[in-house]
Amino acid sequence: MAVHVASPRIWSRDLQKAWSTWGSRLCSQSSSSTQPSHHPRTQAEKAKRRQAREKAILSSDVNDPGLLWSDKEKITYTAALVPGEKKDTTLPFPQSYSPEYVEFGWYQWWEKQGFFRSCDAHAVDKYFSFCIPPPNVTGTLHLGHALTVAIEDALARWRRMQGCKVLWVPGCDHAGIATQSVVERKLMREQGKCRRDYSREEFLKQVWRWKDEKGDEIYHQLRKLGASLDWNRACFTMDPGFSSAVTEAFVRLCDSGLIYRSEALVNWSCALEWTQRSCLAGLFCLFPVISRKCCLTFFVIFFSEGEVAVSTTRPETMLGDVAIAVHPDDPRYKDLHGKHCRHPFTECLLPIITDSMVDVTFGTGAVKVTPAHDHTDFLLSQRHSLPRLTVIGGDGTMTSDCGQWLEGVKRFDARERVITALMERKLFRGKKEHPMSLPICSRSGDVTEPLLKKQWFVRCQEMGRKAVQAVDEGDLQIIPHFYTKMWKSWLSNISDWCISRQLWWGHQIPAYRVTLENSKDTEEEQWVWGRSAAEARQRAAVKFGVNPDAITLTQDPDVLDTWFSSGLFPFAMLGWPQQTEDLKQFYPNSILETGSDLIFFWVARMVMLGRELTGQLPFKQVLFHSLVRDKYGRKMSKSLGNVIDPLDVISGVSLERLQEKVREGNLDPRESVVAMEAQKKDFPKGIPECGTDALRFALCSYKAQGEDISLSVSHVLSCRHFCNKMWQTVRFTLATLHDASLPTSLAETYPLSGMDRWICWRLYSTVQQCERGFQSYELHTVTSALHSFWLHSLCDVYLVKKQVAVSVLYHCVSISLALLSPIMPFLTEELWQRLLPYADSDGTSRSLCVQPYPKTSQLEHWCFPKEEADFSLVQEVVRVARLLRAQCQLTKERPDCERTSSFFIKQSGWILPTTQ
Repeated sequence: MAVHVASPRIWSRDLQKAWSTWGSRLCSQSSSSTQPSHHPRTQAEKAKRRQAREKAILSSDVNDPGLLWSDKEKITYTAALVPGEKKDTTLPFPQSYSPEYVEFGWYQWWEKQGFFRSCDAHAVDKYFSFCIPPPNVTGTLHLGHALTVAIEDALARWRRMQGCKVLWVPGCDHAGIATQSVVERKLMREQGKCRRDYSREEFLKQVWRWKDEKGDEIYHQLRKLGASLDWNRACFTMDPGFSSAVTEAFVRLCDSGLIYRSEALVNWSCALEWTQRSCLAGLFCLFPVISRKCCLTFFVIFFSEGEVAVSTTRPETMLGDVAIAVHPDDPRYKDLHGKHCRHPFTECLLPIITDSMVDVTFGTGAVKVTPAHDHTDFLLSQRHSLPRLTVIGGDGTMTSDCGQWLEGVKRFDARERVITALMERKLFRGKKEHPMSLPICSRSGDVTEPLLKKQWFVRCQEMGRKAVQAVDEGDLQIIPHFYTKMWKSWLSNISDWCISRQLWWGHQIPAYRVTLENSKDTEEEQWVWGRSAAEARQRAAVKFGVNPDAITLTQDPDVLDTWFSSGLFPFAMLGWPQQTEDLKQFYPNSILETGSDLIFFWVARMVMLGRELTGQLPFKQVLFHSLVRDKYGRKMSKSLGNVIDPLDVISGVSLERLQEKVREGNLDPRESVVAMEAQKKDFPKGIPECGTDALRFALCSYKAQGEDISLSVSHVLSCRHFCNKMWQTVRFTLATLHDASLPTSLAETYPLSGMDRWICWRLYSTVQQCERGFQSYELHTVTSALHSFWLHSLCDVYLVKKQVAVSVLYHCVSISLALLSPIMPFLTEELWQRLLPYADSDGTSRSLCVQPYPKTSQLEHWCFPKEEADFSLVQEVVRVARLLRAQCQLTKERPDCERTSSFFIKQSGWILPTTQ
């Protein structure tokens, strides 16, 4: 009937375009100026793409054999080790790389040593601070979260090695709707009770008990991923200190007039009896939709000179109709403008109004207006001063205003009764199929209902304008830059934000309804707010000029939207509103790094609230990374069953366990079938043990600032092979160092031969590329440069020399490990500690993660650009020789062709033995 997704019959064409473009991804704004450059996909097109992907998964004629791998020998660290103590790296060096052996013990030692605490940092004048996007306490991390952790931890470790005082704060979000849903289902499953069987206090105790049992799972995953977070500052959005910040923010915004109370339509879940993400006119929100062929019903309404045929998809709301709307330019209804017709059931006179929002191609072009149950009809009621009649209650049944024949009847049963009644009165004119999209509650699966509710709202227009201005004036930098246009277009037309949620779990709104002693007016609501009930009472006494004892206060039972508390994270985590030392040192944050899907739900709100409440932007830069998708192009989602736990990639998992997780996920039956079939094809043997370093390196190797990432576990497996190459290289290096004198210091190491000068120049160039890559946040250039240097320069060329310069080899390996440390912390720490006895140090070196990050200024005496040009022929000969060996399937026992490559290399003036 309106902009509401279930009733598209009077959408303006701009609104249709805006919804089809952004409605399924983003929150918020008016449609007219938000058009992207690409052609938007319709709901039908999206459904077609989804069906094609499902068909590709379910089809039996797929040639892809899935992920193929063979079991590797697992090596474990068997020496006794007290948690937090340092591993003994003098033990015999294992023959091959094993992630379990390498990763054992290091994180606990790092944490105990305080390497991640900002207060223990050696820097005093350089600061780098940011927060992790707080994951929902309800769930576990998937590979999309792992991408965030890999990028952020690489930046944190890099800045720490640069000498900055780094503060990276961990935290979890209380996830109001998600958490309450999980606990309610648990109580029903285990005790056969629902939320209403408990008092509010008793139910909240159950939630806290569940949170205490499950809340540490995410922190365990973060530690396994190697995240160098300052755990002493971990915060939860329902902690007392954070809750005080939420209350303070609400009170300040109310005092400044930015929060107000009003009646508006919300998306209501009748099954759960609470609000889904709110949807005002021009404010689109993220909720699931399903495509259905519904019935378009036609009936007639009589007026003094005849009848008018009206079309609707929701006949059950007829008892709430207050007008009939037609387009002013529709020639069929020119003579009806300004006239009235009679309601078929109540006999009330309904005005026939004209409005350009009516779609003349929908049905008969005449539509009924039900402001209390349709978002665009609500807009029409504001523009034409129409009343609003609520005929569906919060439980999804018809209200008493409908009369006894409908009162208490479920809404979709009432639809059939209304159609039957129209037939009996001979007012029914038929029905036809009409394709449409229905908004679905993501928690209960029922169709959401637009209902009128008194709610608290935040005025966003002025704050949105300031957020746009911050980008225009260069105070806030958005990376990649192409998100800037989207930022401006949406925030320039932002609507007000409903922050009320009909839940028990969350921050109860610190607003109180005032009842005065002997007051006769019980209809009009009077509200005050305060940091406590006592403060609210004093405010009420002053406002109404009465004695505080003559006031009765009733706190609003609703809680605040979870995004309201999350929007305070950059400064609430530092102790705001108190002026703490942390707040003085680390606010504004240096950067915010997050997924591009949170640009409006979280990032825009942090910018608006931060600037309003602290007078400063919460951060100077925003770095967006792309979304992680599966090999079929689907976004990783729990509702699709295609999420992968990063711990399953790190430690390995069987196909049986993967399928068991899908069955535990309470998925739609069809989605469950699709998910399990995809797992059978993609991981016929399960997922091999890849290790944390390989996973992090793989994630950072994707171009995160470009298009969405189609993550391949086979790519992670290839990165594990790279880890083994590093392992074998250090084994060779240690053997070489064992039989030689100690290497000279870096400053005293000057390469003599052409080959030595060339590898030194390659390392200098690699350091240069790493510096640029980190500075521009393009980590894929860092991984590419290091992978190329280690494999194609160090291993494929330099190490095949029979005589290597010991000092050159040592510094090439040790500097490379330092360059890789922010991305591969466990493996580089293990290998660096093995090399440490050969270092020219004063014995104070503790860990690689706090060593200075290599700089080109340290290697200026290794800058030999001419060697690169002279060595191009050598590289090409080696490349061709290896290609021929692979094509001819030659082995080490048949190296004849490589003697030819050695001959050509010698002819070029270089002394290089045959490749092995």
